[in-house]
Amino acid sequence: MIETFYDVMRRQGISRRSFVKFCSLTASALGLGPAVVPQIVHAMETKPRIPVLWLHGLECTCCSESFIRSAHPLAKDVVLSMISLDYDDTLMAAAGHQAEAIIEETIEKYDGNYILAVEGNPPLNEDGMFCIIGGKPFTEQLLHAAEHCKAIISWGSCASWGCVQAARPNPTQATPIHKVPGIPAKPIIKVPGCPPIAEVMTAVITYMLTFEQIPALDRQGRPKMFYSQRVHDKCYRRPHFDAGQFVESFDDEGARRGYCLYKMGCKGPTTYNACSTIRWNGGLSFPIQAGHPCIGCSEDGFWDKGSFYQHTTDTHQFGVEANADKVGLAAAGIVGGAIAAHAAVSALKSARKQGGDNQ
Repeated sequence: MIETFYDVMRRQGISRRSFVKFCSLTASALGLGPAVVPQIVHAMETKPRIPVLWLHGLECTCCSESFIRSAHPLAKDVVLSMISLDYDDTLMAAAGHQAEAIIEETIEKYDGNYILAVEGNPPLNEDGMFCIIGGKPFTEQLLHAAEHCKAIISWGSCASWGCVQAARPNPTQATPIHKVPGIPAKPIIKVPGCPPIAEVMTAVITYMLTFEQIPALDRQGRPKMFYSQRVHDKCYRRPHFDAGQFVESFDDEGARRGYCLYKMGCKGPTTYNACSTIRWNGGLSFPIQAGHPCIGCSEDGFWDKGSFYQHTTDTHQFGVEANADKVGLAAAGIVGGAIAAHAAVSALKSARKQGGDNQ
């Protein structure tokens, strides 16, 4: 029998008070109210840890690098307490035949009751020979594990969309998980980003553990609680966008004033992610705050949508049929017109006053 989360924490000497505090912080990270905390406490006390097989295909391991930096909850608590991470060739101590045997043991013992987490994607060209795991094409390992799992999590843009290795001309035919021929009809949760935000990754797992169901997904299969709004919607530079105040070149006066980075290629208006709210490195910052435009890394095919520094020209504001360039010019014209009008009124008042003094 697998230990519950609470069993593990008590064995590690963690007090009941600290345990409840952790559940409260977890609820906050998930964007849930205080009323949900008792449910999380009950889930942690009674439900066994979820067995997880974490596979790696073509990728750079940035998703794992992001995951281990989660602060709420800590990645160590997720791996050592909340889930039973039975296989992850990046984090596990075992190697070779010993490591590969764990996959078969998990499938046999928890058939239909484990989560398959996939980082990266399989190349289909040349019968999958561009990615070999344990002497076999990664495609075989993926399909075998997917056939017996409860649900699939596609970590990052590689597994969700294909990302850089699937960019044109894609000589290896790298393919996102949901498009792999023969993939079984299991629930697939896409958590895109290059990489995804650490707290988004751990929160998805926590939600599934607590409520024993996958989170509500949008039409593309992404968790709505993190991908229902654009980066642009909650960006702290949004007022400058609405006012037509843009950075025209890096390190210009507009950049020093914190103006909108849209003209520098920012894809925030077309990118769905929680970067501007959850942010990175424990909520410290995110690319736009650091002075660099959003490159839209969580969107499908972002590598093939032109230069990172080339902005789109069809983003409208408040339904106005004008793009950012026209709005900027219009704003400048309005300001210039207002200045001219003020000068004219001031001159007229001065002339009238002078005429009255001469009478």
